[in-house]
Order: sequence, then C-alpha cells, then structure tokens
Amino acid sequence: MQLGSKETENERFAHYLTKTYRKTASLIANALKSVALLANADENISEIAFQYGRNIGLAFQLVDDLLDFVSTAETMGKPTAADLKLGLATAPVLFACEKYPELNPMIMRRFQEPGDVEKAFELVHKSQGLEQTRFLARKHCIEAIRLAQELAESPYQKALVVVGDLVLNRMK
Repeated sequence: MQLGSKETENERFAHYLTKTYRKTASLIANALKSVALLANADENISEIAFQYGRNIGLAFQLVDDLLDFVSTAETMGKPTAADLKLGLATAPVLFACEKYPELNPMIMRRFQEPGDVEKAFELVHKSQGLEQTRFLARKHCIEAIRLAQELAESPYQKALVVVGDLVLNRMK
C-alpha cells in the first residue's frame, strides 16, 4: 500500500479514533454506564449513559488535541505542540494530511527530524485541520446532548446538556 494513499489515511484516522476511545472515551462511557447500573436503571438508560459518555469522551479528547495547537502554554499548563513533540499525530494533523501529504513521512518518523514539529505545526494552521477537528468535536457534543435530552427532565439531565457545551468551549 502506498504511503499517503487515501486508504492509509482512513486507516490512520480509524486507528486514532480507536485509540481515543480506549484512552479517554471508554473511561467516561463505562463510568456513566456503571452509575446507571448501580442506580438500577433499565437497559435503555444504561445504553444512553454509555453512548453519552462515549461521545463526550471523544469530544473532550478532540478539543484537547485542538487546544494543543491554538492555546498557550500558560493557559494549558503544558507546552503547545506537546503531542507533536511526543511523536503523536492527532486529529488536526491527520485532517491536515488531506491538504498537505508531505505530513505523511513526518508522521511515519514521528516528527523526529529537525524542523518536523515546527513544519507540521505550520501546516496544520494553514490547513482546515483545526476547523475539521472542531467540527467533529461539535458533532460528538451534539450527539451527547441529543442523548441527554432523551432522559427524563431533571437537574441532572440539564447538567448533562450543559456538560456538552462546556466540553466544546473549554479553553484548557
């Protein structure tokens, strides 16, 4: 398979989403499902809790990946481009590959050559990678809010709706 082919990019993005689910979203999804089960909620409510957590978790990580490119070290409490410096290709980079295939070899070598991190950072900002990442995060937040709205109205249900907005609009 040729490096940088659409199939490779799609596989890479699918791997990123799987990793994101396992790293962040599964923790939130299973925690919320556990609460529903402990509260003796029916299977439908437990599934809503799980899917809400999955979507909030994915959105949270997507926003985190976005902030790595648009926030400051002072705001985040960690250096910007931290993921690139660790050799990680996150959603903004993977989306940027669509416009700038020269990112593919940098991803393969984990941004280890001199200038890779700076060049990748620049290309992400020149591409639509940040906007596409925010769009995907928004999509997951909207789905989480939709799921929360399936629950009986209560202060807790309203709080779940608010969390969707907080996740999408957080600054650190």
